[in-house]
Amino acid sequence: MRRSGGIVVCFLLVALLPALSLGDIPKPPSLGGGKKDKLKTEKLPPCKACTVLVNSFRDGIKRTERAKHDGGDAAWEEERLGSYKTSELRLVEIQERLCQDVVRGEDQCHQLAEEYESLIEEWWKSHQTDQPDLHRWLCVEQATVCCPDGFYGPSCTPCPSCFGNGKCKGNGTRKGNGKCACDEGYGGDNCDSCAAEYYEAFRDESKLLCSQCHKACAAGGCTGAGPNACRVCRSGWTMDVARGGCVDVDECVKEAPCSGQQFCVNNEGSYSCLECDKSCDGCNGDGPDVCDKCAQGYEMRDGMCTDTSNEKRNQYATFTRYLTYLGLCIATCIVLQNSTWLAALVGLAVAVYISVSEYWLNTAPQQPAA
Repeated sequence: MRRSGGIVVCFLLVALLPALSLGDIPKPPSLGGGKKDKLKTEKLPPCKACTVLVNSFRDGIKRTERAKHDGGDAAWEEERLGSYKTSELRLVEIQERLCQDVVRGEDQCHQLAEEYESLIEEWWKSHQTDQPDLHRWLCVEQATVCCPDGFYGPSCTPCPSCFGNGKCKGNGTRKGNGKCACDEGYGGDNCDSCAAEYYEAFRDESKLLCSQCHKACAAGGCTGAGPNACRVCRSGWTMDVARGGCVDVDECVKEAPCSGQQFCVNNEGSYSCLECDKSCDGCNGDGPDVCDKCAQGYEMRDGMCTDTSNEKRNQYATFTRYLTYLGLCIATCIVLQNSTWLAALVGLAVAVYISVSEYWLNTAPQQPAA
């Protein structure tokens, strides 16, 4: 009995060994873990980091609003909501998941949450009603790492207008120099003029609209829309002295820039070289009917270069086949010259074979040439 009991124990240990060992094997890291960790530990600028924290807190406020008071007596729910709105319980529920939804700078967000914990609690208990904008109260007024929108720099200096066509450098932060970073097509200190290769499409006291010059115009710009308004022409265009403005140069006529096995297609301001048809030896367009002359293996028929190599192959095959038939007949006659009847029968069989073969070859569908 002892021996059999020991065997049972051994079997149990062997059965449990894989389960025990698998638990000790570390799981491979998920794909993309390195990138996720890098984003998590990324260091954000002070104002951006504070904004991320505030946005996560606001998400917590919305989340807890949805989680409570889903129906029932309206007066009772309103009274319950009023007590829960600024309660310690709700604040704890928000802080439990604070920064967990942050992708970039999560570690920094948790650090700021600890650093600003007393300020957030003060706003929660005392300033929700009179100062509902947590970002302005915390990031702008208390932590002084941000400015209100439209202000920049250490002292929150007002931004210039940038004429509505650019952004103030440092807007909303304690950084930047306040200069205008103009949108594409605009220039000047206040983005109140058009950049090179743009023209004024509209202007009044408060708004400027710039549109891009026609593509025919070079860096000299233009006075309005279309190629006729260009001051200087871009390569591929030329100035029309009589009418003014830029007209397209037909490079295909002027320069003949393509090789012998290509034909030229004029484009607006440029040209393209396309390959001739394979049946052509030089061409002036696309297709076998515009060849300068036919390539080897092709002949001009009805104004089109036609493949003749397949016809020649068929002629050679026919000639070879008939030679084979003739040789077969001669060989039959020589071998069976002593037996007239046997020679006649074999000759008849050869004739039938030749007739059937020719019929099949003539009636079989022709395969298109490659």
